[in-house]
Amino acid sequence: MEKIAFGPMQQLFPITHSTDIAAARRAGTQLATEIGLDETVTGKLAIIITEAATNILKHAESGAIVLGVSGPEGQRGVDVLALDKGPGIANLSQSLRDGVSTTGTQGTGLGAISRLSDCFDIYTAPGKGAALYMHVSADPEYVSKQAIQIGAVSLPIPGEEECGDGWAVAHAKDACTVLVVDGLGHGPEAARAARAAEQTLHQRADLPPGRLMEAIHAALRPTRGAAVALAALHVESNDLRFAGIGNIAVCVFSGDQCKHVVSHNGIVGHNMRKVQEFQQEFPEDGLLMMYSDGLSRQWNLSAYPGLQSCHPSLIASVLYRDFSRGRDDVTILVARRRRRTST
Repeated sequence: MEKIAFGPMQQLFPITHSTDIAAARRAGTQLATEIGLDETVTGKLAIIITEAATNILKHAESGAIVLGVSGPEGQRGVDVLALDKGPGIANLSQSLRDGVSTTGTQGTGLGAISRLSDCFDIYTAPGKGAALYMHVSADPEYVSKQAIQIGAVSLPIPGEEECGDGWAVAHAKDACTVLVVDGLGHGPEAARAARAAEQTLHQRADLPPGRLMEAIHAALRPTRGAAVALAALHVESNDLRFAGIGNIAVCVFSGDQCKHVVSHNGIVGHNMRKVQEFQQEFPEDGLLMMYSDGLSRQWNLSAYPGLQSCHPSLIASVLYRDFSRGRDDVTILVARRRRRTST
């Protein structure tokens, strides 16, 4: 494995008043500074957050901005998600053109956002609100070169400062291993278990999922334990190998087909009785979803025409917006195997 990327806890900022915009912008610029982005990239990020939050107030009256860091050391960037449950955007292609507005303003919002973002995607449907994904970094080409595209939402239960869920990914040239972990309960002790699982992936990313699960089990013994799901995605062999303990739900989409992957009962770090590694086809355009029990299982992608082809971060954010239980930490990781481009 070449590069390890952790999913540090994201920050959610409710947008209900113009004063909320400044708070989200300040947090975004602080994130950019912490990961070493220069003034030019940080300035672009500030505009993106401002325009996205302003659009929420104008068109939906309320919503949320979610900020987080993604990518491995040296290629880190800031992700921005803008979520609302407003009326949706009636004519998306028209709204993305600069100079077009439905509220009497200059209409540079969506056009400016898409132009300034290194990666941009949007999902909207009449009566189902709008969701925007934006990413800025110092190395935009890194994101476009990845054979496996990753997106995630990971947020603590309302009122908690630490998230007991977590995720991480270890990238190699033509493969990657992804982890989703849900520490028992929530708060600092659950977070301690989740961080230990992430760190073990960092240290033992060369192991296949079954043996990696055993290493995580040993590392979590001093903690309260966790549910853990691991998947190794292989481009050359067109498959994925999976091992899971606990109640993290996992499913694989290939076209219109959806297959659920089985996890065994138990608590990693305590009573993990059996580890079994499964192998399954993972073709081009295949989609893997792994999520903790903070997300209701009542969702159905067919109710969101076109969402399955969107950026994984956008898929995760729409499901979070509409199906988060609101009474537990929640993590949703989505991975897509990109279609090879002909040379």
